[in-house]
Amino acid sequence: MTFTFRCLDPETDAALLHSWVTQPYASFWGMLGCSVDDVVAEYSKIQSSGHHHALLGLDDGVPAFLMEEYVPSLSPLAALYSVQPGDVGMHLLVAPPAGPARPGYTAAVMEAVLERLFTAADVERIVVEPDARNTKIQALNTRLGFEPAGIVQLPDKQALLSFCTREAFHSARTGLHSSPIRQGAPL
Repeated sequence: MTFTFRCLDPETDAALLHSWVTQPYASFWGMLGCSVDDVVAEYSKIQSSGHHHALLGLDDGVPAFLMEEYVPSLSPLAALYSVQPGDVGMHLLVAPPAGPARPGYTAAVMEAVLERLFTAADVERIVVEPDARNTKIQALNTRLGFEPAGIVQLPDKQALLSFCTREAFHSARTGLHSSPIRQGAPL
């Protein structure tokens, strides 16, 4: 696996994204009933916002996941927690597998995303707010160093607000790579 990132193009990438966000497994993404035009409109809005940005993650050059980064102080989260300097928000959606499931793949993607975000010297903490019912992503977040801060009410969902510091990520990452269980990990 070799992960790279490129800026998402709402027009060019809409059909691909639509095929991901309308899958049952992506129900927490909130776009199950969206059309391709809806996807273009949503990602055009994100890309032009100036504080929210979407990237397409590639695995050996093949689109494999969607990553969004945003400024929490300019999001609905600003009213729900004390935003700290160095906070950056993140969303992640992994594409449906093209072949057989690859144990540990989603964890490897998430690790690459967090590594990318933490390469910015001013990023101290990653903020996530997955749907409170999404226990799979919560488990993965915990494995990679996120600490839950509590349930918050966002305009579109009840979410589990969680934070991951640079130190917690590096500690969790060391644990992942030294654990003999990693090879058979389900996520």
